[in-house]
Amino acid sequence: MSQGPRSGLTAVSSALLAMSRHLEVRDVLKTIVASARELLDAEYAALGVPDDHGGFAQFVVDGVSEDQWKAIGPLPRQHGILASMLQKGETVRLGDVREDPRFGGWPSAHPDMSDFLGVPIRSDDETLGALFLANKNCPKIQGTCGFTEDDAELLAILAQHAAIALTNARLYERSRELTIAEERSRLAHELHDAVSQKLFSLRLTAQAATALVDRDPCRAKDELQQVAVLAAEAADELRAAVVELRPAALDEDGLVATLRTHTQVLHRAHSAEVTFESKGVRALPASQEEAMLRVAQEALHNALRHSGAEHVAVLLDKRGAGAALRVVDDGSGFDPKSIRRAGRHLGLVSMRDRASGVGGRLTVESEPGKGTTIEMEVPGG
Repeated sequence: MSQGPRSGLTAVSSALLAMSRHLEVRDVLKTIVASARELLDAEYAALGVPDDHGGFAQFVVDGVSEDQWKAIGPLPRQHGILASMLQKGETVRLGDVREDPRFGGWPSAHPDMSDFLGVPIRSDDETLGALFLANKNCPKIQGTCGFTEDDAELLAILAQHAAIALTNARLYERSRELTIAEERSRLAHELHDAVSQKLFSLRLTAQAATALVDRDPCRAKDELQQVAVLAAEAADELRAAVVELRPAALDEDGLVATLRTHTQVLHRAHSAEVTFESKGVRALPASQEEAMLRVAQEALHNALRHSGAEHVAVLLDKRGAGAALRVVDDGSGFDPKSIRRAGRHLGLVSMRDRASGVGGRLTVESEPGKGTTIEMEVPGG
C-alpha cells in the first residue's frame, strides 16, 4: 500500500482477476498464494486447506523451490500459529514468528522466516484455509514486523475474495464429478447395447455351426469363420469402452502423454491407423486439459465408429499462451448444413459446450466423402 492507492488498487484488481480465471481448486490455490506474495512483496507465501484429521488436505507454497519443498518433508499439522488462525479465525501479525510462544519449530530444511502475517480464509462460519506470508521485502529493525496494518487489511480483502473463488471452484469440481458419473452411465449403456448385440449374434452363429457340423461341414466352416469375426468385433467394442471408462491420468501424466497413450490403444484396437503428434505444448489449466481430452475422445469415437475412416490423426500444437487440438479423419464426412441433426448424432453439442465452458472454441469442417476436421482451441492460463 506504500506505493499509493492507485497502484495498490490496480494490484488488487489484477490479483482478483487472476483468481477468477481458474475453476480447478488446485489452480485457484496456487493463484491465491502467488497473488498474495506479489501483492505484499513477501519472500514466502503459503496456503493450507485443512482436513478433518488435524492435518491439511492441500498445502500450496510460493517462494520455495521444488527441491526445498521435497527436503522439508511431511506437511505441517494444525498446531501452533496455524491452529490459531484456523480455530479462532484471527489475523496474526508478528515481528518474529520464532519468538512467539505458539511457535513449535521447523524441519531442518525449512527456510528461515522472521516477520509473519497470516489470515484465515472463511466463508460464513466455515474456515476454508489459512493464508500466510513471511519475510516482507523492506528495510526493518530486527524484531519488528515489516507487514503493516494496511498490509493486514489488504490481505484480509484478498482472503474474502479467495473464499469466493475457492467456493466456486469446489462447486465446479462437484458439478464435473456429476458430469463424469453421467458419462460413465452413458458409456455403460453403450457397452451393454453394443456388446450384448454382438454376443447374441455370436451365440446364434455358434448354435448354427453346431447344427450343421455333421450334415453340411462346408456351411459349418463358414459359420465358424463368422463366429471368429463376431468375437473380434466384440473384443474391439470392449477395448474401446474400457479405454473410455478408465479415468484419465491427467494429474500424473499431463495432456500430451495421456493423449499419446489413448491414441496408441485405439490404434491397436481398431483397423484404422490412429496417429498422434504434438509440438511445443506446455501444461494448461486442469479444466482445459480435461476438456481437450474429452473432446478428443468424442471426436475419435465418431471417426472410428461412424465415419469408416482408414486414417485418423490427432494433432496438438501450441497456439499463443494456449493450445489447439485437431482430430482429422478421411472418413465419410457429412454436410455441415445439416449440423443440427448431425450435431446430436456426433456429440457436437456436448463438444461445443466443453470448449466454451473453459473459454475455448470449437470449429467443425466436413464435406460428404471428404472426411472431417474438428478443432478445439483454448486460451491457456
